[in-house]
Amino acid sequence: MYRSSLKRFTDFILATTAFIVALPIFAIVALCLIIANQDKPFFLQPRPGRNRRIFRVIKFKTMNDLKDAHGNLLPDEKRLTAIGKFVRKTSLDEIPQLLNVIKGDMSLIGPRPLLVEYLPLYNKVQSRRHEVRPGITGWAQVNGRNAISWEDKFKYDVWYVDHMSFLLDLKIIFLTIQKVFKSEGINSATAATMERFTGSAH
Repeated sequence: MYRSSLKRFTDFILATTAFIVALPIFAIVALCLIIANQDKPFFLQPRPGRNRRIFRVIKFKTMNDLKDAHGNLLPDEKRLTAIGKFVRKTSLDEIPQLLNVIKGDMSLIGPRPLLVEYLPLYNKVQSRRHEVRPGITGWAQVNGRNAISWEDKFKYDVWYVDHMSFLLDLKIIFLTIQKVFKSEGINSATAATMERFTGSAH
């Protein structure tokens, strides 16, 4: 029952409440990013959701659009602004995704929605991460976030799909709060963000 209906009801109530409470912070962060980026504070990007249905994820824009002499975007670490680093470190960039949860595109807890271009790269087991709605946080996030390999992320995602429950979601929420305060797993070992997924060896 939790998987089929109660989870969605809980998501809607909690996300709506959280968004109302966070509205002042939402406005302040948006204003700071407008100034820092000299651009819009949000970016919308297509992502695959449950059953691979494409939706547009809403996030705060933590990087500017600076390009090199050839017109190519600079590396992430070059485009990440000071306010952007703070927003990412404190996970404030996830606040706009509460709107995705309210709309029903996402859940509070679930596998993170990744790039559409990754869809053909998943093996059969990894593809099972799309059997549930993607989440703002999830089992992979509280077990390493960007500091673990893609293969480990997907193993945690599929494990969550098989073990989804109210108590597990509650545990993930508490662990997420703990991770945010400790600022753990924000960056990968070799980059300011996570390296792109290029497919698994098997």
